[in-house]
Amino acid sequence: MKLFNSMTRQKEEFVPVSPGEVKIYSCGPTVYNFFHIGNARPFIVFDVLRRYFEYSGYKVTFVQNFTDVDDKVINKANEEGVPFEVIADRYIKEYFTDAKGLGIREATVHPKATENIDAIIEIVQTLVDKGYAYPVEGDVYYRARKFEGYGKLSKQPLEDLEAGARIGVDERKEDPMDFALWKAAKPGEPSWDSPWGKGRPGWHIECSAMANRYLGKTIDIHSGGVDLTFPHHENEIAQSEAANGCPFANYWMHNAFLNIDNHKMSKSAGNFFTVRDAAGVYGYEPIRFFMLSAHYRSPINYSRESLEQASAALTRMYSAKERILFLVENGADGESSESEKNTLSALDALEEKFRAAMDDDLNTADAIAVLFEMIRAINSELDGTPTRAFAKAAADKFFALTEVLGLVQSEQEDDLSKEVEELIAARQAARKEKNFAEADRIRDLLRDMGIVLEDTPQGVKWKKA
Repeated sequence: MKLFNSMTRQKEEFVPVSPGEVKIYSCGPTVYNFFHIGNARPFIVFDVLRRYFEYSGYKVTFVQNFTDVDDKVINKANEEGVPFEVIADRYIKEYFTDAKGLGIREATVHPKATENIDAIIEIVQTLVDKGYAYPVEGDVYYRARKFEGYGKLSKQPLEDLEAGARIGVDERKEDPMDFALWKAAKPGEPSWDSPWGKGRPGWHIECSAMANRYLGKTIDIHSGGVDLTFPHHENEIAQSEAANGCPFANYWMHNAFLNIDNHKMSKSAGNFFTVRDAAGVYGYEPIRFFMLSAHYRSPINYSRESLEQASAALTRMYSAKERILFLVENGADGESSESEKNTLSALDALEEKFRAAMDDDLNTADAIAVLFEMIRAINSELDGTPTRAFAKAAADKFFALTEVLGLVQSEQEDDLSKEVEELIAARQAARKEKNFAEADRIRDLLRDMGIVLEDTPQGVKWKKA
């Protein structure tokens, strides 16, 4: 498998730190509101990365943090007149609601900043002891210029970084480029005891501390949106490598921006909205399909048309799923025919094509195209008199790959009321007796009840309208 490493700006063969294991740290949300549609892209993309590694036989440890103490969390709490924990807990729960809807699995560990204050203080103290950090009136700053190679991830010259850092600079800093590791307590803000007085962690240090605690000093992959490259990920590297004396992450993966109707998403432009908003209109799964329909490093444009296209594509996939499952139960007896065996061989080749796409820097767009090739191949056999053996083998192959992408995972609501079951049975009896008028009457009655029937050589199929 080759991954594009943001550090080297090229595709590299993936070689894990420990054979058969993958350790991934993926930046999570700051929990002060519902997460927006742009946040959904990294959450979905790197969920697929994890799924694919597991499909490939790796043991994956996936860590995604919650920033539960931060200026935004505190400001929201002050607006509502509640403790900051109330805000954080509320939106962590809301995160899981939306994540579940999007098919995003829970991380191996979801650490919170407030649960790791001891680890944060420990790494800050290490940086002070090594001369990479210095306290000032209860704050602690990192000496960015002291870290050799600062800017190596974002590839920005130090003079450019310094020019940007001079905007609104804290005069107590030794250098405008220095950044906060620990913030002295302000009246009314949450705080914790530390060697430098009461305070709370800066944003960047929490990820260094939690990656170190839950994954070790050198991890395989660190991921997030491209907007986090600088300063967040740049600062994580400086903190972690200065404290530990070894590489922080061997591979850095960043997804590209998401635009809204060909414009950059922003609150000032009035095109800033949450996943919850979008799901209320289109449902969750079309959002996931849409996010995977382009390569993760390519900018992607969110629009009404793109979500409608995603919905239509998913309908085709669900129709294939329902057809396959119906024939697993109702197909013909006996072994697969020669034609079916040839199709199963073609499905094996398509699985290899799927793997090749995913091995090429997680090319989900090409992987989705392979799934539709697979659907066409399977349908060519289902149009005849397929055997249950073929349907079962095709189902196993198809669902193994849709599981990797986290698509068509919803189950059909197949609980029918006793009344509906009796009506379907009565219609079948009427057809057997060639009482077609009665059969049509029952069919129309069922349609009025929202149940659509389809007569096939293998029996009657139904679905909710």
